[in-house]
Amino acid sequence: MGSCFSAESRSPLPGSPLSPPSRKKPGPFGNRKGETLHRIPGRLFLNGSTGVASLYTQQGKKGTNQDAMIVWENFCSRTDTVFCGVFDGHGPYGHRVAKKVRDHLPLKLSAHWEVNISGEDVLREISLNTAGSVNSEETALLSADDGSRASVDFDETEKLPEIFKTLKESFLKAFKVMDRELRLHTNIDCFCSGTTAVTLVKQGPFLVIGHVGDSRAVLATRDKDNSLTAVQLTVDLKPNLPAEAERIRSCKGRVFALHDEPTVTRVWLPNNDAPGLAMARAFGDFCLKDFGLISVPEISYRHLSEEDEFIVLATDGIWDVLSNKEVVDIVASAPARSSAARALVHSAVRAWRYKYSTSKVDDCAVVCLFLDSNSSNLTYASNAKAKVQPTSVDHVDNESEKDDSLGVLTSVDRSGTVRTGKVVPGGNGDSSKSELGTDWSSLDAVSRVDTLLNQPRFVPGK
Repeated sequence: MGSCFSAESRSPLPGSPLSPPSRKKPGPFGNRKGETLHRIPGRLFLNGSTGVASLYTQQGKKGTNQDAMIVWENFCSRTDTVFCGVFDGHGPYGHRVAKKVRDHLPLKLSAHWEVNISGEDVLREISLNTAGSVNSEETALLSADDGSRASVDFDETEKLPEIFKTLKESFLKAFKVMDRELRLHTNIDCFCSGTTAVTLVKQGPFLVIGHVGDSRAVLATRDKDNSLTAVQLTVDLKPNLPAEAERIRSCKGRVFALHDEPTVTRVWLPNNDAPGLAMARAFGDFCLKDFGLISVPEISYRHLSEEDEFIVLATDGIWDVLSNKEVVDIVASAPARSSAARALVHSAVRAWRYKYSTSKVDDCAVVCLFLDSNSSNLTYASNAKAKVQPTSVDHVDNESEKDDSLGVLTSVDRSGTVRTGKVVPGGNGDSSKSELGTDWSSLDAVSRVDTLLNQPRFVPGK
């Protein structure tokens, strides 16, 4: 959810903050390698289940489903390792950004993990590839080791396991390279489109999570009374967090909420009432990358115990209407683990209709990763073969390479992560006001920001 907005109805002038960057040479996605990824054994991205996980996504009422998900068993050819992720796209091409990141980020993470790169190598490459000034993205990555808020749930006297150190470096590198390639990609316009990501690697009892944006990971575990409790493993990376707001403002970006939605803090360009992004970190959204928005992940570690039962990864279509505890209880009470993700999505849809009866239901995507898959009481899919139930909204994802002419208005209307409509800034001493018209006929091909922003829309709570 969220929204996007510009104070200008005309095309941005070349060189202005709103003008899109000049297109560069074809990026690394031009070879369509993603087509072969769908045939990799153990990799599931459609509605269904495997021996360790349940997946489900459902399109909301706002247009194209911009959520994506993945479970990859035997990750990096390790039989005790699984990769999971959910991705929530936003903007006119957010659905394509989300699926592109879903398909390519795991490969990049695997490659960097395999070569076991060191932190010094990461910093050295950043230095070599930085020409002149260093933007907010590079600064955040350079200081990741010193200033990260990454949580580590173990006794401070315990030495960090080597897998966390290695995967932390690999996550940082993979996220950076992924965002760089999105910038170079000629077939997906990421100037005002992007995606969140919450991803994890579980190897045996070791769990490492890397995430950007407000998609969330929650753990279900037993307390001392054997009651099932919810433990939030990630922090929603929104601009209302003091550290995120400070970084954005230090890069000349603006952070404030609108009068008609005072609880939703957004990111705005220095001199334009756009785009009003409701998150502080994301892949893509290059119109804001010089003004505080970054794709550097928060990275956390947990040593799993016998009390830990499952992990839920989900986009904000779930968390906007259900609490962490409600999510855990719904998954735990599902009739079969193979249907747990579907049951959670259907519960969220019902909650949307009850809580926001006048609003359009958001897209939802869920991955439920079960941690006791060797238990004899499992009633979901066989460990030997995944049960896949393709859906019409996601059965040929890589064909999206050829849909550059996809109607932008549909995507704009469904996007709640970037603000559209009337801008009445508040909370930062800015008393300026502006209102957009909706003259679509006056827009040309380069008016990406204006195209994104000129469709009024309001979503309660966001």
